[in-house]
Order: sequence, then structure tokens, then C-alpha cells
Amino acid sequence: MNDELTRRQALAAALGGATAVALTGCATDPPRAHPSHTEEPAMKPAAARMPVVYLPHGGGPWPFVSGLGDPAELEPLAAYLRSLHALPTEKPRAVVVVSAHWEEPVPTVMTSERPPLLFDYYGFPPETYQLTWPAPGDPKVAARVRQLLEAGGFATAEDSGRGFDHGTFVPLKLTYPEADMPIVQLSLKRGLDPAEHLAMGRALAPLRDEGVFIVGSGMSYHNMRGFGPAGRAPSEAFDAWLGETVKLGPEERTARLAQWSRAPSARQAHPREEHLMPLMVIAGAAGADRGETAYNGKVLGVRISAHHFG
Repeated sequence: MNDELTRRQALAAALGGATAVALTGCATDPPRAHPSHTEEPAMKPAAARMPVVYLPHGGGPWPFVSGLGDPAELEPLAAYLRSLHALPTEKPRAVVVVSAHWEEPVPTVMTSERPPLLFDYYGFPPETYQLTWPAPGDPKVAARVRQLLEAGGFATAEDSGRGFDHGTFVPLKLTYPEADMPIVQLSLKRGLDPAEHLAMGRALAPLRDEGVFIVGSGMSYHNMRGFGPAGRAPSEAFDAWLGETVKLGPEERTARLAQWSRAPSARQAHPREEHLMPLMVIAGAAGADRGETAYNGKVLGVRISAHHFG
């Protein structure tokens, strides 16, 4: 924990005193029990298959506080996130979000019909802890997520009390400002095994044909000590590898992502991989679809990107 705080202090210094990223939501949460649940039947097929998206959520409440980073860098990211609602060719029934800021012993879904916001960042002005975004949950979609994961061999759990962390509400407050889209948040699986998260995505792929938009929220570069000039070259190298990898066919893409730590500057870009794991879920759910880089920009001088499939 002390080493983690040191990294966060280093980033705060780069920002001129503002903290840029938030604490992981599960840092102090005890493991939760695996409650029983009633399986929901499969949802009716949608008219069009939904795309899947891996996006960068930035640091803390960055779109809603001034003085955090360079507007010339941040406005293109905000514009990309605002445009994302138009990506599906028809309105989704719900969005399932895999956030880098929630880890549990088994994949866990939020089941509240009215989830609160979880302000899992610190060091920001008081008004950033009074943000609102009353998007509804969807217990039926949450039950379907559990059903699919368990059919894929995963034990699962649910959490009726947890709120949307900033990996979900910060980017989607831009994408769905009216907060009228049902949102279900899904955790990562503790241990952060890339193969397991790719398998989670494969299990969830049927949601795409049931009107559910799957989003992975992380950062393609996430080294707390590496933002600024020192991180430019490593971020460029890793981002180039990532851009090549998502464009590959499913077998080669899966093999490369499962061994992501062998990529150029991989551990400089991700000393800890929680912000990359949402991409594994998205790539698994992509199936035969090849990816494309939909956004490529900079935050605090380092290269970051978003990738779409389908």
C-alpha cells in the first residue's frame, strides 16, 4: 500500500497537486459470499449484434474538474466518449461495464435497481464528491450475466449494495448524460489472469445478440510513476503493439493477449495489469470480429487508445 501511495503521489506532482487516478474499489472490501440466485431465461435476440468496446476512462473525475491536465489532450478524449452512444446501430437494452476498479475473488455483478455512485478517488475539490448520475441498474441483465459466466465454468457472485465506481460513471456520464440507459457493472476476477478474462468474454458473447452493449473501462497505459516525458516512449511502443494485436484474427489475437507481458515495454506500461484486463474481456467477447483503434491520443504526455470490435 505504501508503494502504491508513492506512485499516486508521483502522479499528483506531475499534475501540479491534483491526484489523477483513483484507489481500486476492492482495496479494503472483504470477500463477499456467493449468494444463490434464480437463473433468468435467455433474453430475446436483438435485431442487430452489438459492438464491444475497450475505452480509456482517464484519471479520477477529470471531465468535471478544471486544472487537471492539458485541455488540448483531454478534450479529444471527452469528445470520443460523448460520441460513443452513437456506435451501436440501435439503442442497447443495457450496457454491461467491466471496470478496472473492481476486483473480486469471483466475477461479481451489481444487482441494485438504483445503484449509487462510489467516489473511489481522493484529493479533489468537494464538488467532485457531489456529482450525480442516476443511471438505473438491471437485475435481469445481471442475472443473465451470471447465468452465462456459470455456463462457462465460472463461479459468480452478486452485490446489491455497491455503487458505480469512477471507471463506470466518469466515462458514461459523458456517453449517456441523461442517465437513462440501464447499466450493469461486472468485476474483474482477482488474480488478473489474462486467459481467465478472455474466457469470461467468450462466455458473455451471447449478450451481443441480446441487445447488450459490453464495455471494458480501463487505460491502455497505466503506470502511476510513468506519466509525463519519461512515459512517452514506453507508451508509444506498447500502444503500437496493442493496435497491431487487436486487428488480428481471433486465435492469434488471443494468443498474443494471453502473453501480453512479453510485448514491448509491457511492464513499463502496466506495472500492475488491472487496467488492461477489461480489454481481455472485450477481446474474448469479440469472437471472430477484428478490432480497430477508434481513438488514439495523449493524457499527461503518454499515448492511450480505445479499441472497438464489431
